[in-house]
Amino acid sequence: MPNYSSRLDEAFRALADPTRRLMVERLCQGPATVSELARPLAMALPSVMQHLQVLESSGLVRTQKAGRVRTCLIEAGALQDVERWVSERRMGWEKAFDRLALVLADDTDKQDHPT
Repeated sequence: MPNYSSRLDEAFRALADPTRRLMVERLCQGPATVSELARPLAMALPSVMQHLQVLESSGLVRTQKAGRVRTCLIEAGALQDVERWVSERRMGWEKAFDRLALVLADDTDKQDHPT
């Protein structure tokens, strides 16, 4: 479990930044070169590379270099780990809300029909 937790920590740290989230959103549509990722961003290429480095070290993105062109690809497995963690939390929240709804409905019934 510590290894899983560490990977999640790194993924959430990487996704905490809006620029990196934009990059991940773009890469979910398909591979892109560093230049393509940098184009809509208002920052210098070295800054884009720093963001990519964080995404790559978190395991969310991998890059391949062919000649002078570096292509970035999303790592679906890492995103699935994040999604699984969020889904597990969501199921717990939904169960808690369902229990609360039952308690509130029971309380409302008691107020509508006093004994």
